[in-house]
Amino acid sequence: MQAQQNPNIPVSEIYWSLLHKADKKFSKIRELPYYHRNRHEYDAYFYKVFKVYTQLWKFQQENRQKLVESGLRRSEIGEIASRIAQLYLGQYMRTSEASYLSEAYIFYEAILSREYFKEGMFQDLSLANKQLRFVSRFLMVCLLLNRREMVQQLLNQLRVLVDECKRTFQETDFKEWKLVIQEIVRFLKADTAFMNIRPLRYSIVLDCHPDSLPHVSTAVAKRSLRLRDAILSSYHHNEVKFSELTLDTFRMLQCLEWEPSGSFYQSSGAKNGQNGAPASSRINYSQDIADPTLPPNPRKAVLYRPSVTHFLAVLATVCEELPPDGVVLIYLSASGAGMYSDATSPSTLAYSSDRINPSRGQGKGDGSSSQAGCLQFGSHRNGGVNNIYPSDLVPFTRRPLVLVIDCDSSEAFEAINGVQKGETAAMLLSSSSSYHTTLGSSRQSSGSLFTIFLTAPVQAFCLLLGISGSDIDMETFDKAEKLLSSSLSEWGSTLVTLDTIDPVWAQILSDPFLRRLLLRFIFCRAVLSLFAPTFDKKEFIPKCTPSLPVSVSPMSTACQTVILQTANIFGATNKFIFSEGLELPENRQGDTESMSCS
Repeated sequence: MQAQQNPNIPVSEIYWSLLHKADKKFSKIRELPYYHRNRHEYDAYFYKVFKVYTQLWKFQQENRQKLVESGLRRSEIGEIASRIAQLYLGQYMRTSEASYLSEAYIFYEAILSREYFKEGMFQDLSLANKQLRFVSRFLMVCLLLNRREMVQQLLNQLRVLVDECKRTFQETDFKEWKLVIQEIVRFLKADTAFMNIRPLRYSIVLDCHPDSLPHVSTAVAKRSLRLRDAILSSYHHNEVKFSELTLDTFRMLQCLEWEPSGSFYQSSGAKNGQNGAPASSRINYSQDIADPTLPPNPRKAVLYRPSVTHFLAVLATVCEELPPDGVVLIYLSASGAGMYSDATSPSTLAYSSDRINPSRGQGKGDGSSSQAGCLQFGSHRNGGVNNIYPSDLVPFTRRPLVLVIDCDSSEAFEAINGVQKGETAAMLLSSSSSYHTTLGSSRQSSGSLFTIFLTAPVQAFCLLLGISGSDIDMETFDKAEKLLSSSLSEWGSTLVTLDTIDPVWAQILSDPFLRRLLLRFIFCRAVLSLFAPTFDKKEFIPKCTPSLPVSVSPMSTACQTVILQTANIFGATNKFIFSEGLELPENRQGDTESMSCS
């Protein structure tokens, strides 16, 4: 800031020089992809951009009166704050560090409370659009932070602003904003039925603390892996979304993060944000988020309708930078499409020299997967250009992978473990047919039932029974939540003691996020296997590979008993088919208060 120390240079000239420098760097970083080969290079550039904006923000604060006298408008101050918030939001999306998200909130709240863009917005079309973009971005931050009251407040404000702008300017200029409002309304309608009953994030109040998880015997698991990265993407016609975040990826995103301090955010007294951001009635997120007992959130790449080449490039980058103790989770949700011939099936892509373990029958070129399907991430008209085939993922099995495939042709991906290049992938695969609940909900209106089971299992159980969030008895729901938490902990404790569990599963059981997904999958599979309308119908039952021990199979006494107890809580035992003679345990009928992690 050498120029600032020279009294001969006008304050306004220093300001505009800093602003030009900041704008130039902001334009460059906005063009950089979040996920590229050298993450350290991106981080270094982010901090350079951030440093310039920090200087600019502090300079305008210290010299506000002189700058206003020389022509600085409030909207220009708001623009600086908005860009700082955008930097924070972008860095959160890149790193999954929740503190960046909280700082984005602080700056956006300052813009809202100080009404930086309000003055003159109905005389200036450009300013009106800046205000609408700010509200839309702030809405996204609040959605990610589960600040639903603020989401509703911003939605109402957005509606009023768009209506006023349509009356003031040409209505055609704001058709796009009408669609934005329709998107968020649809998103909230699909997602709020059970919202805030329990956070989707991992809560150390409601879930086991990671330090309390039982360890797997080293005789079964030679190593212990941690979820370090996740790639989340979905593509469905007319799917529920807001901006570039679909309902299914939003649920998975939330599911793979820590709930700050094990609870929802709490209000605190007014404070200044980082770098002097003003905020009346600021929420003290940083204090809640900085829980030293919890590890960092896994990094997540949320890809909105990516091209196949972009998806593969991101996956390659993630695998290249994966730590030795890391595992990558890939969540793909899309319609099944296309059949491919033996010439392109994974089984025939493996030559004899590539077979990892012929003695186990892997890599057999028997053409068993020749009729396998794929995931369609684009229009039917473009043929295989938009399809993700099982063979696309084979090269990345050099690193540990957990695949969650939500697709009607998900079984095709089992073929990967016939031709893996070093590591056997753990797979959770949805059923080939989706059951439509009595509420009439479908993927287009409420997202995938399979994904709901993995992220909010009791909510999914209610939806399956036709119980909506509006008519749920909270005491009943809470009782079911406590029962399931206790039961899943018991299943987890059982799994770590079994020497029959496949090492692929054993090596990820110590990771809290992956462990929880696996246990919820076991619950989902058992529910759909015992549910009367889907009973004994394989097309409705999800699968996993490698296989899990028989002791947690749908027909095991342990699983049937938990489903019976859960159904009994909701008065719905007649909607399931249980083994003859199965009864409610006398000592467990009313005991749902405790949760064991041992």
